[in-house]
Order: sequence, then C-alpha cells, then structure tokens
Amino acid sequence: MFNTGAPVYASLMLMTGIGIPVMAALNASLGYRLASAPAAAVVLFAVALAISILATTLTGAPTAKAWVSAPPPAYLGGILIAFYVLSITFIAPRFGLGNAVFFVLLGQIATAAAIDHFGLFGTVRSQITSARMAGIVLIALGVFLARKMPT
Repeated sequence: MFNTGAPVYASLMLMTGIGIPVMAALNASLGYRLASAPAAAVVLFAVALAISILATTLTGAPTAKAWVSAPPPAYLGGILIAFYVLSITFIAPRFGLGNAVFFVLLGQIATAAAIDHFGLFGTVRSQITSARMAGIVLIALGVFLARKMPT
C-alpha cells in the first residue's frame, strides 16, 4: 500500500540530508575560527534550543504526564547528537568534510537497516532482504570510491 504522505516525507528528508553536510561545514568552519569545537557546538545547540523552544511554544507543549511517561533511554538522543556535532566539527577540517560525511552516511545506513530489521525503539519493522543488503554493500563501495584521503 502506498503511503500518500511518502512524497512529502521524502522531500523533507531530502532537504534534511542536504542540510546536514551544510551544517557540518558551517559548524566546522566556526569551530576552526574559534579554535574550539566545543564552543562551536555550544553556539549550534543554543540556536537549536531557541528554535526548538519556539516550535514547542507554537505547537503546544507536552503535558507533565507525557514528559515523565517516556522511557529514560528515549532522552539519550541528546548524547548522540552532541557526539556527532563535536566529532564532525573537530574532524571535518582535518579529514575533509566529504570523508567525514561519507563515513557518517555509511554508519547511518547500516544502523538504520538494523534498527528497522529488528523494530528497535518502536520503529516499523522492515526486514533486511538480499536487495537491501546489496544496496548497503553498494553504498559502502560508493563511500570507499568517493572518499579522498587528505594529503
């Protein structure tokens, strides 16, 4: 069955995918100019926090019951995004933005496939078929071919 929201979702995720390396490049540049990846991350997260507060205000804040009913691991995503931002901000100027993002992409594809396959964290299950596995292998090969080691 075709999901009628799929084209909109795909378009938004495509725009998000475009934004991630742009964000990484901008934050890496800021970190380099400030001589501090953590300081650049603070700026990024301060702006993100302000926008998130505004969006929550405009769309309605969750109830107190909703906040406490979420399982504690659900709140750990902040650790992972901080790790990503700090890593990409520090590594991109040294390893190359393309190289850094290519390896992030490879990790995302493989992990997303595993999460979907097992239905982890409440996601919709989607088995890893031989076609999906072939796609992951092709992406890995593409990362290997597309990366360029800095001189």
